[in-house]
Amino acid sequence: MKILLKGGFVIDGSGEKGFVGDVLLEDDKIADVGTNITEKVDETIDCTNLAVSAGWIDAHSHNDFFADREDAQKFFEPFVRQGITTQITGNCGFSPFGIDEKSPYADKVGGGLFHAKHVGSFCDFVKRSTDNLFVNIVPLIGHGTARIGVSGYDSRQLTDEELKKSLSFVEEAMENGAFGGSLGLMYEPGIYCQKDELVSFAKTIAKYGGILTVHPRACSKVALGFPLISKPHLELALDEVIDVMKQSGVKTEFSHLIFVGQTSWKSLEPMLKKFYDAREEGFDIAYDNYSFEYGASVITVVLPAWYMKMDKNKRNKGWPRFKLKTMVWITKKLLGIDFCDFTVAYVSPDRKCYEGKTVAQIAKEENASAFDTYIKLVELSDGKGRMYLGKYYDKKIIRRLMQDDLSVFMTDAWVEEEGVQNGAAFQAFPLFVKYSEEFDIPIEKTIAKMTGKTADRFGIQNRGKIKKGFFADITIFDPKGIEVNKEIANFSPSGIKYVIINGKFALKDGEFMATKNGKVILKNKN
Repeated sequence: MKILLKGGFVIDGSGEKGFVGDVLLEDDKIADVGTNITEKVDETIDCTNLAVSAGWIDAHSHNDFFADREDAQKFFEPFVRQGITTQITGNCGFSPFGIDEKSPYADKVGGGLFHAKHVGSFCDFVKRSTDNLFVNIVPLIGHGTARIGVSGYDSRQLTDEELKKSLSFVEEAMENGAFGGSLGLMYEPGIYCQKDELVSFAKTIAKYGGILTVHPRACSKVALGFPLISKPHLELALDEVIDVMKQSGVKTEFSHLIFVGQTSWKSLEPMLKKFYDAREEGFDIAYDNYSFEYGASVITVVLPAWYMKMDKNKRNKGWPRFKLKTMVWITKKLLGIDFCDFTVAYVSPDRKCYEGKTVAQIAKEENASAFDTYIKLVELSDGKGRMYLGKYYDKKIIRRLMQDDLSVFMTDAWVEEEGVQNGAAFQAFPLFVKYSEEFDIPIEKTIAKMTGKTADRFGIQNRGKIKKGFFADITIFDPKGIEVNKEIANFSPSGIKYVIINGKFALKDGEFMATKNGKVILKNKN
């Protein structure tokens, strides 16, 4: 099958200036790139006034947890519609593989954020996912998953035998094509781990030339696990990541560089300096970032652990209630957030009236205090509700990160079963394109961060660029016709015209084709 993409503005993913030309696809590869290709083909797409880009690569995803679902389309279609052809998965310490399927702790994989239909070995995951993928997946193995397999959420240090067993799953994954591994230091069980265990995991990844992605222990000025009187905790968390990197020598990707709460924004430049200082010393570290100014969170995000553990009948008595109110007030002040930044995503099936509203809005509607309203929502959801927390960034910070040479782009979003969706699952990459114009950033630089630079960062061979012999992953869009709507989370952006994955149309003239042509990409094997 030969397809000719004719007369488009070719942005090849290298960061170099684009040009008007043609791209010839043959089966699953790019056969030629030029200015006047006349070869006989099966289909010609007129790309006049359209940009022809290498397929967009999401540098941080969790869609491996949905890869073998019977209803997988609902979880992948929004990403295809926003131009994404490849997702790097297994982040934040969690992958649906790297565990004995008979482990008594298998139900804990995903840390409560994700729920795998099946768990097991890396090779079993690849086999199960092969014929069911709507996009390409680049797999990482989660440290949290491997540890859960041998000790669940136990906070103790692993025995030598347990550590050896958990690392055997890492070895198996790396030997069979995983691109690296991930740490989730803000989640169970990663939050409990001693430095030597983290370094052992990182050294195993480095042994195979892999990359380590890290969800740090803090993303805000103040967080649990650090002394209150100290420099900002998100800076201390980056120090820890850099220390693990230096002790192990592993190539490191700092996951979703965010600054939660306005008081954290002052750490932007100090943290960027830390990245560059480490690189000056010869260490390979960089980061990825969002386009949206908020992110997904649990409804209990500012509640101390003792509150949810307390007997329900005692929670709202005099002293506990006063103590809680004081602690929540202090937490909000320290972080620089308020209840107007808490948007309710989900409470319960019979409380949809709250979805999409801030806690402050609900309080006003119900003529109640914002604090009382917040606690009411927590109780109604039994502490299991979801919200979107604002003030991760402002537009100035997004612009700064987009311009910085060390950043690549990602969604860190997934489609929820119920409630308000995360806009990043539907619009993150088109929003980067819109911001590129608004911030006067050359479109070639923006596209490179979504394609070639991400492929190079993670060691993905023969993808991410429009280059002869590379795989035919292509995103064709109208640069002037890209429209997003941040007020409607599940809005499918306009302007994404065609998405081609491994030589076949996944989106054709704006219509989703439901083709399962994605692959589990294996390091040094595809």
